[in-house]
Amino acid sequence: MDRRKSIKTIAIGTASAGLLVEACKLPDKKAEEPKKDSGTNVGNLDRQPEEKARDEKAMADKFFTEQEMATIAILADIIIPKDDVSGSATEAGVPAFIEFIVKDMPQHQTPMRGGLRWLDIESMKRFEKSFKELDTKQQLQIVDDIAYPVVISKEDAEKGITPKKKLKPGMDQGVAFFNLIRNLTATGFYTSEMGLKDLGYVGNRPNRWNGVPEDVLKQYGLAYTEKDLKECISF
Repeated sequence: MDRRKSIKTIAIGTASAGLLVEACKLPDKKAEEPKKDSGTNVGNLDRQPEEKARDEKAMADKFFTEQEMATIAILADIIIPKDDVSGSATEAGVPAFIEFIVKDMPQHQTPMRGGLRWLDIESMKRFEKSFKELDTKQQLQIVDDIAYPVVISKEDAEKGITPKKKLKPGMDQGVAFFNLIRNLTATGFYTSEMGLKDLGYVGNRPNRWNGVPEDVLKQYGLAYTEKDLKECISF
């Protein structure tokens, strides 16, 4: 999987002229201390009370069990492992992100919990252990069956064998679950600070435009006039 980084939103607040005037007045009593951010404000922006209450409740509640969270962490690191560029999915906080998302978007709760249950049942069938108790080789053996169901050989393709026919019997639910957790893992990683650095995304920055490069102008048989250079391109 190609590694990508998330986009971090930066908000800059502005003050009105009236507030600036008020700020210049000498206070006759101790100024009120600013309220602490509860951690649910994105970019320290003010939010509606109901929005803050909803997020705080979601952060406080627990949906997954410890066993389920352990399995999610293993899968997340299989999907995005640590490499020379950045840390693993768990180091980027992906399991906590998934925990929050299933509470924020309840439609994911049944597919996720059902998928984790399916994974443990499949592990018990093959190795008589839960997924998190398996060694790495055994875990990857199961993951390989649900992560790449559409890969077929050139010979099979020429014979008209479709990806669906290549799917092992009984793997449908596992494939659907892995697609979901893979999407959530990628989203969680590439919307984290670590993922942002992995992508090399730096956000909007002020710069200077020095016109179309000379080689591009030559490629299309174009050139700037002296007026263009003087009035539009020069700084």
